[in-house]
Amino acid sequence: MINKIFDNDQAFDWLYPKQLQLMSKKQWTPLAVAIQSAAFLASPGSNILDIGSGIGKFCLIGAQQYPQTMFFGVEQRTRLVYYANDAKNLLKLENLEFIHANITQINFRAFDHFYFYNSFFENIDFVNRIDDSVETSIALYSYYTQYLRANLDRMPIGTKIVTYQSSGREVSENFSLVGSAINNLLKMYIKIT
Repeated sequence: MINKIFDNDQAFDWLYPKQLQLMSKKQWTPLAVAIQSAAFLASPGSNILDIGSGIGKFCLIGAQQYPQTMFFGVEQRTRLVYYANDAKNLLKLENLEFIHANITQINFRAFDHFYFYNSFFENIDFVNRIDDSVETSIALYSYYTQYLRANLDRMPIGTKIVTYQSSGREVSENFSLVGSAINNLLKMYIKIT
């Protein structure tokens, strides 16, 4: 059975085809970020959603470390969900599910806590794109950001969110910043009102 914490990002990347390995530094959550984020978010019996999960790296690392926490990843690209599920099956993880959907199709109330690696930035990034399947549009970036903020504001007090390389606009003043790391790129919040 293959089920271990990986030593580094390169070792983790071997779970995927070469094309996806080459995107690792710009597109996928770094191992150190996944470990710190999962430690903050995980608790027995809770459901954690990775918003824009890509190849599933955060969820895979979190599910390995915290088997009593359920991890979910939502991703709109079919092929990335396919590769995330391949990795999940290879690692034999049962506390993990990948959902092929747009974030607007997700019921936020089904989850307790959230991880967000600025997945909406791809809507305004014309250089470092995963592929051409996602429309680039400032209006779409703003819409998704406001949509996430509104849904997080409807969550109960105590809801946690971790953001990585985020503008911070998706997290309202109803959340308190309780920690940061990695040159303030990784931020941990708890909903207080």
